Amino acid sequence: MKKIIFRKFLFDFLTFFTIALISSATVIWVFQAVNFLDIMIEDGRDYIVYIKYSLLNFPKIISRIFVFVLFFSLYYITIKYELNNELILFWNFGINKIQLINFVFKISILFVIFQLYLNSFVVPHSQNKAKSIIKGSEINFFDNFVKGQKFNDTIKGLTIYAEKKDENDELKNLYIKRELDKNEFQITYAKKGEFKLLGNIPILVLYNGATITSKNNNITNISFSKSDFSLANVKANSVTYIKTQEMYSSKLIRCIESIYKFKNKKIHLKAGVINGTDELKTLETTRPETMLGDIENCTLQNINNIFKEIYKRLIIPFYIPVLSIIALMLIIVSKENPNYQKWRLITFLTGFFIILFSETTTRLISKNVIENTLLFSIPLFLFIFLYIFLFYKFNIIKKNKL
Repeated sequence: MKKIIFRKFLFDFLTFFTIALISSATVIWVFQAVNFLDIMIEDGRDYIVYIKYSLLNFPKIISRIFVFVLFFSLYYITIKYELNNELILFWNFGINKIQLINFVFKISILFVIFQLYLNSFVVPHSQNKAKSIIKGSEINFFDNFVKGQKFNDTIKGLTIYAEKKDENDELKNLYIKRELDKNEFQITYAKKGEFKLLGNIPILVLYNGATITSKNNNITNISFSKSDFSLANVKANSVTYIKTQEMYSSKLIRCIESIYKFKNKKIHLKAGVINGTDELKTLETTRPETMLGDIENCTLQNINNIFKEIYKRLIIPFYIPVLSIIALMLIIVSKENPNYQKWRLITFLTGFFIILFSETTTRLISKNVIENTLLFSIPLFLFIFLYIFLFYKFNIIKKNKL
């Protein structure tokens, strides 16, 4: 009978949690997807790119709200069981409160594993995939991204400015600058312009203007009444370097190892372990990027951000058991107690504060390993404290009843 009761509790909890997680993530995703419309409208990309890019950001949304939704779901189900007198079934069939806490703790460990997998593998992979889609996409709607009185540099190496754009999509008083090579450029002025397709090749037809070309310190000026400005084989001016949050977890760990190997080598050199001053001088003056292997964005200057990212991915999920115990603190006070409503509020605010604390402590991450280790161990200490507190609390209550 105990197994049936626990299964019922788990089923109700998982059902509510799944519905709450998917529905809340979908709402956030819809609002975020509206902002992503700029990818298609402003930058002139295809709607397929927009859809793929938007969908690939869904795992990130799930990971960000996962902990809060889990806490709220367990909090809600516990209250529901108490108000419907379903918790009495637990106690009547010989299930004590510590057994319920132990059961929820075991389930929370599975959620920790899932969150670790989501943060460490799924989200970085989806973010990298989203960036590769933007990098590999072509600009399809050229007439969309040029706006009146606005400089546009969506196309790599090309800046376009138009004084205004009329109702017929004709551009007035255009300025176009194309970078040809290092210190070489081409500037084109035109009184009017319009986008057209020559076969499958997009072109910008310019009227009444001039082109100034600077090449090899020579400047040429050519006037024209009509000129076709080809936009074939253009590439989007998108961000190509990998951000810290897009790095794979294995690379983050390898990066930290490389950084501390670098620091240790520098310390040994200064201590005279390795003879010779030339090597020490070289080590101190060499840029960190060249000393830390082939891991992109792995530099001494970025070590704080790397620690913060590891904290978000690998440490914050361990707050799940802590929040699970906090949600079950509701069973300390029954609904017949006049302070029950107040206790519900205190329990919710405590869990909400822990969630805020887990997120805001990222600001305390530093280069100091000892300080970071203390921050990383906070969820373990909190869990031990709460478990011991509830263990003695329920034992005292049990003894008083006897």
